Amino acid sequence: MATYFAVIMITLILMSIYILGVLSESLYESEQVKLFAKANIISETLPSYMDVGKMGEVEGTVAQTLAGTGIRGVVVNTAYTVLFDTNKEADLLGKVFMRDIIQTALEGAQAHSLSKPEDEEHLMSVAVPVKNGDQVAGAVYLIESVADIDRTVGHIKINLYLFSALISVLVGILSLGMSCVVTSPVDEVIAVAKEISKGNFEKRIPVKGHNELAQMAQTLNFMCSELESLEENRKKFVSDVSHELKTPLATIKLISDSIVSTPDPDPAMIQEFLGDLSEEVDRLTRIVERLLTLTKLDAKKEEPVLTPVDFVVMLNAISRKLTPNAEARGIVLYTDFSVGTLEPIMLDYDKIWEAVYNITDNAIKYSPEGGFVKMSLEKGDGEVIVRVEDNGPGIPEAEKEHIFERFYRLDDSRARDTGGTGLGLAIAKEAVTMHGGKIEVSSEGEVGSIFSIHLPYKPHEQ
Repeated sequence: MATYFAVIMITLILMSIYILGVLSESLYESEQVKLFAKANIISETLPSYMDVGKMGEVEGTVAQTLAGTGIRGVVVNTAYTVLFDTNKEADLLGKVFMRDIIQTALEGAQAHSLSKPEDEEHLMSVAVPVKNGDQVAGAVYLIESVADIDRTVGHIKINLYLFSALISVLVGILSLGMSCVVTSPVDEVIAVAKEISKGNFEKRIPVKGHNELAQMAQTLNFMCSELESLEENRKKFVSDVSHELKTPLATIKLISDSIVSTPDPDPAMIQEFLGDLSEEVDRLTRIVERLLTLTKLDAKKEEPVLTPVDFVVMLNAISRKLTPNAEARGIVLYTDFSVGTLEPIMLDYDKIWEAVYNITDNAIKYSPEGGFVKMSLEKGDGEVIVRVEDNGPGIPEAEKEHIFERFYRLDDSRARDTGGTGLGLAIAKEAVTMHGGKIEVSSEGEVGSIFSIHLPYKPHEQ
């Protein structure tokens, strides 16, 4: 609250200074316009009298215009000789009278000045040329005190400062009252924040009203929910990884024990056991590689390594690699990559390979025996689209927004049977996103899904 009070005080001071500055400038400018108007009226009637011998006519013209205004008027010719001065006591008649603004006026331009001699009042002066045809015949110089303006600004300044002081007192009282009202909710927020720092994500702040504190409480509650969800995902992931690692490790242990406990084992049996060991090591390697990929994605340190890629060749290679998996499950893998001419595309080959492979592999894993998976390619407006269609169990509408979350698995039992860790789709989405693309999912009813991978079509320039 002290900060708010200080900000309001500084704002009031700056506003007061600004208002006084604008007011002073406006009043001075208004008075200057009046002086110029009078000077121009005089200059318009003087050209035929600009002669020392016609001082009477000059005096009559100037005196009539300045009567009762308190403005001193001086008329000079081009030699700076005073033809008339309303201040008789100055005794300047017939003498040289020079000022910077008079010099400017004799050069043919209007000029003005605001000065304050020491210990005296502000003086405003203007000078305008007197022209006879195109020739400058002399100048009219007017000067007056602007003490009335200074006094007006002074009175306004006092009233403005008094008003600011009153506002400051009221703000101080309100700040003191508000600090008492705000302290209690803030203490609740601090208490919950301390619980969060201890790892207790179940705490929530009661939300009262719709003010800033209520919004902060809602934000903190949302953060707690997110942290709680992340913690649950972390525990689930650790459990999943433990399960995935335990199975191949148990198999390796069993094979090793069998070899060690068998006296004079048959070489053919050893060869078979070693083949099984190699498969389990490969499985462990795949799990570790997935975890390393996830770590890199989290660190956001990887940038795509773009190279010209023959996209159709890459898709055919993926389909050939997955065909044995599909056939082993009794699933037909169809392909349709006929899109006409397709120039090589600038892609990170490994990342897009893995993205398409993961999505197609998932479709095969979740399709029923006797089902099908179809890979197709389309060329759109500035993009290429890979579609992977299956006739598996489909994806419920409520699950679509979660399937790309890391560690998320639609069917835990099916995922364990197929060796899934819930990372494949998350890695695929990250790989496509870093290329400026996107993945869309459509699933109607309880049968079949279509994953559409949209990638910018950037042909490689030879």
